[in-house]
Amino acid sequence: MMHEPEPALKKAMNLLKELSEDEEFRQQYEARQKFLRDQVSMMEGAREEGLKKGMEEGIQKGIEEGEAESKRKIAMNMLNLGLDQETIVKATGLTSAEVKAIQQEK
Repeated sequence: MMHEPEPALKKAMNLLKELSEDEEFRQQYEARQKFLRDQVSMMEGAREEGLKKGMEEGIQKGIEEGEAESKRKIAMNMLNLGLDQETIVKATGLTSAEVKAIQQEK
C-alpha cells in the first residue's frame, strides 16, 4: 500500500524531473539560484561591515567619554587642592566654562 508523498517532497521530485528533462530550464534555475546566493552573500557582507563600523564608532565614543570624565575628575581634584582656574584649564585642556561648571557642581 503506497501513500501520497509529502507536498514538499512531491515538489522537489517534480523540480528534479523538470531539471533533468529541460536544459534551458536547468540553466535558468541555476542562474536564479546563483543570484539568490549572491544576494545573501552581499547582505551578509553589508551586515558584517555595518557591525564592524558600529563597533569601531562605539569604542571611539567610549574612549572619548572616558577621557572627558577623566579630565573632569582631575579638574575637580585640582579645584579641591585650591588651584586657580587658569592652571586647571592649561593642565586638563578643558575650557574655562567647563571648569566653571565643575566648580559650580562642587
